[in-house]
Amino acid sequence: MKRTKINLDFQAFPQKIGAFLAGADIYNSSCSNLSKVYYIDKGQGYFLKIADAGFLKSEQLMHKYFHSLGLTTPVVLYKTIDNKDYLITEPVQGEDCTHYISEPERLCDTIAVNLRMLHNQPFADCPIKDRIKIYIESVLNGHDKGKYESELFEGLWEFSSLQSAWEAAKEGIKNLESNVLIHGDYCLPNIVLNNWKLSGFIDLIKAGVGDRHIDVLWGIWTLKFNLGTAKYTDRFIDAYGRDIIDKEKLRLIAAMEMFGE
Repeated sequence: MKRTKINLDFQAFPQKIGAFLAGADIYNSSCSNLSKVYYIDKGQGYFLKIADAGFLKSEQLMHKYFHSLGLTTPVVLYKTIDNKDYLITEPVQGEDCTHYISEPERLCDTIAVNLRMLHNQPFADCPIKDRIKIYIESVLNGHDKGKYESELFEGLWEFSSLQSAWEAAKEGIKNLESNVLIHGDYCLPNIVLNNWKLSGFIDLIKAGVGDRHIDVLWGIWTLKFNLGTAKYTDRFIDAYGRDIIDKEKLRLIAAMEMFGE
């Protein structure tokens, strides 16, 4: 994760947040226009995420749940103050998987095996059991607003037209299942390893109970995007478990993602 040292006016923050920041070097680690992320160089280090009120509620719930499974670090603080959400977490020790691309085959196998492990976790007590409902709403809302990223899965899953993609998306909506714990954005920057051993997962805003194929699709996409080739697709599926993967469902989910917000 990138870190750019910056100067912040601690007085501009709510008192409790400003007091936590005071005396620390602060680094900008933001990578989205929906939230700001800061690394706080204090003690063992912390991450502060700031977004509009309510935006981080599900993330903090899922962060706590993943922590209960030993799959991420604790939540230190979550507050909604003056129409803003503030989420502070401890950092996951190690480096995200973009630092391991020099050994692509090992990386492919590692993230596939860890994904299968995640999908084997218990989810009876998961606080977000309606992730598929939220997912479908995102697809429908995106379509209604005219969103269509036709090149999102170029070289992996492609459609001849917006209409053919939307027909596939509608078919996919009918076939989604809620039967495993998913990350929801299973990409290399969100998987942290420490000397090739899984240290934890981060950015859990889309996590919950959902369909394994959503994570498998993003696992395939992130390898192509970060390695510049689709040649590891079959290797990833084999390492995950080809026997439980429906390749047609992957194509349908790709269509849905082209419209999703």
